[in-house]
Parts: sequence; C-alpha cells; structure tokens
Amino acid sequence: MTRKRALIVGAGGFSREWAKVLSAHPGVEIAGWVSRRRERVVEAAAEFELRDIVVDTDLVAAIERVRPDFVVDVTPPEAHHDTTLTALGAGVAVLGEKPMAASLAQARAMVAASERAGKLYMVSQSRRYHAGVRALRQLCAEHLGTLGMLYSDFFIGAHFGGFRDAMPSPLLLDMAIHTFDAARFLSQADPVAVYCEEFNPAWSWYAGNASATAIFEMSNGLRYTYRGSWCAEGAHTSWDSAWRVVGAGGSAVWDGHGTPEADLVRAPDGFHSRTEHIVAQPPPQAPAGIGGALVDFLHALDTGATPMGECHDNIKSLAMVFAALESASRRERVLISI
Repeated sequence: MTRKRALIVGAGGFSREWAKVLSAHPGVEIAGWVSRRRERVVEAAAEFELRDIVVDTDLVAAIERVRPDFVVDVTPPEAHHDTTLTALGAGVAVLGEKPMAASLAQARAMVAASERAGKLYMVSQSRRYHAGVRALRQLCAEHLGTLGMLYSDFFIGAHFGGFRDAMPSPLLLDMAIHTFDAARFLSQADPVAVYCEEFNPAWSWYAGNASATAIFEMSNGLRYTYRGSWCAEGAHTSWDSAWRVVGAGGSAVWDGHGTPEADLVRAPDGFHSRTEHIVAQPPPQAPAGIGGALVDFLHALDTGATPMGECHDNIKSLAMVFAALESASRRERVLISI
C-alpha cells in the first residue's frame, strides 16, 4: 500500500499532537511542514526525527514541492479560511482543526471551495470518536425511542492564561462547539433556533463572558439545553460534559467519565412507571480523539465515503456557535441559518 503524503500547516503546540498521530499511522508519511516561524518547524521536525521533509514558510510553494495527498491544518482559527482555500484551490484535500472558521461567511466560502475542487474538506471533531460518546449514542438509538429532551453540563475552572483570558466570549467561541457538535451527534438532529444568555460572574478571571446557558430547538422537535462555564471552581465535569437524554422509552445519563446508563420504561406502576436499569455496551474498539478522525479521513479518501466532520455537516455545528452568540447579543430567540 502506498503511503499518503501529508503536509502539516501550523507549528503551534497542538501541531505536535498531530505529528505524533500522523507518524504513528502506517499509511501516512509526513512529507512537509509549513509555518511562518521556520525555526519552530525545524525544531519540531528534529523532535520527531523527520530528516527528509520539506520545511517552508509559504503554503503555495510547499504544495508545489511536496505534492501532498492531503493537508493537515493546525493553524489558529483566523487562518483556517485562507489555508483551506489555498489547499483546495491547489487540488489538495484538507483535514482541519475546529472551529471550521472565524465566521459563518468564511465557512460557507470554504464549503463552496470544497465543492469547486471536488476535494474532501473535513473538520476533526475529535470528541465524536471517544468511546463514551459513541456508547451513549448507541444506547439512545437502540433503547430510548423518540428523543424529546437533551441536556449537557460543562463546568471547568480553566486557568489557561494567554489569549483566552482576553477573548470576548471564550466559552462559546473556543470550547462550546465540542459540546454542540456532540449534541448533534447524540440526537441525530440539526439545529433550528436558539435562545442564549452569556455572562461573567464577578469572580471570573476572564475579560469576556466565560459562562452561558442556551436552549436549542432541533429538527426532530427535541429541545437541547446547554449549561457551561470556564470559571466554575471545584466539582469539575468531564471535558466531554455530563449528559442526560430523555426519550419515549426512558432516560439515559453519562457523567463523561464512566459508562453510560439508562432506566428504560417497562410498564405503568402507580405514580412512577416500572423501569429496568441497563448499562451501555462498549462500542467496538477504535482509535479515539484525533487518531479516530485521521482514520475516518483516510477511509474517506480511499473509498469516497462521507466521514464525520465533513464540511457540509460540520458547518451546522459552527452555526450553533454563532447563532448562540447572536442570541446572547440581541437577547432574543434566533433562527439558525446555514
């Protein structure tokens, strides 16, 4: 099997995580690495013993030299648009990091570029590949019937320092898309409208609003409620959030750490229905996180299958973020338009 040639774009901290995953995959060769800061790429290449790769500060030149099968975009969000359009314009598939873009208009342009080029553009929504999320989705699909209510709690006191502390909406802009995308994955529904409030408690160390509550109306009639904060000290939830799903057949819960569980309705029994408690079956073993995203992407390149995070789908999760921000700003319900 001929290994696929990958070109990494970006040399921030997370680029090394991608380099680690790419290096470990037998079907991938890291053939090039691009960054405006050449010295950081040289340092990273040495760290991973990549002796014969192309190192460049210009993406167009690197694509001409490397002739990659795909680009891995690990640039900051504000650079995703230009990086993706350049790669797709050169006829190269793109596997990018979340969020897709810094605006919905940019995201639409990126989807259009994928269509023009006839090349795959996929966003790595790595949380979809976590075993617990997959087990909860399977539990809901097999046992809960029609879903009516979905809830997620995300409460972590995150002392990052740096740019997040100065962002106007650090929770919604930088983190919430993980949870919003997981809600779409679990419910198998798309967003229709949202009412959101964001705020910043008096003790917050963030300059912008680090807490939010949002109610989404989804395409199947379900209501999804998000509660979150990045300045909630103590009793932290999982980074995958804590979940409750309520359907016609019962309720499922998952704390984001252990195994999802459910109480299934079996028969009326006085004030409360009689239920049966079950534990989710573990899903088939598969790579998690960005490793799972890479496997999904490579399979799509080989077969033409549509992977999770494909741009036409992922833009719906991004739209949830920007609609929530608009709703919070206007203090009113906002329809979600792709």
